[in-house]
Amino acid sequence: MKYEAIVLGVSAGGLKALTTLFTNIKDSFKIPILLVQHMHAGSDDYLARYLASICKLTVKEADEKEKIKNRTVYIAPANYHLMIEDDKTLSLTIDQKVNYSRPSIDVLFESAVDAYNDKLIGIILTGANDDGARGMEQIKKAGGLTIIQNPKTAEVPSMPEAVTKRIKPDHILELEAIAKLLNSITI
Repeated sequence: MKYEAIVLGVSAGGLKALTTLFTNIKDSFKIPILLVQHMHAGSDDYLARYLASICKLTVKEADEKEKIKNRTVYIAPANYHLMIEDDKTLSLTIDQKVNYSRPSIDVLFESAVDAYNDKLIGIILTGANDDGARGMEQIKKAGGLTIIQNPKTAEVPSMPEAVTKRIKPDHILELEAIAKLLNSITI
């Protein structure tokens, strides 16, 4: 199976988890990653700048109508939902919060399923609510690959646990093992 995109959701405890994940991604990695990290509405672009400093891929905040490119990590800007259009471009909205969040993981994941169907990988890491569980269920139903961080090692286990209440994820892994799996997929 040739996967074309990865959607990744994270909340509380995310900076540490993302650091572990992205420092273990090889420079040969090709698949674009679209990331929602729950953050305060007034946050700046610190996350993008930080991840760019530790990651071998291009890392940037997503821009409206931007074409999705390989070897790039797109981060939802603070206070904007990130969505993927059918033509594989990005869209930003200030629609109502979903799961008390903007950006919302579910909003990204659900739009990604519409654009990529079974060629999508969904990943949920540490976090304090159930945002992303509904989107992971849709990814699974479409035939995509579903991966969660092992709740036992997540700083805050609520988000990965919420996924397991809806579906049986394809993989429940430690952060380093998630990176190893992703690296093996892109070979």
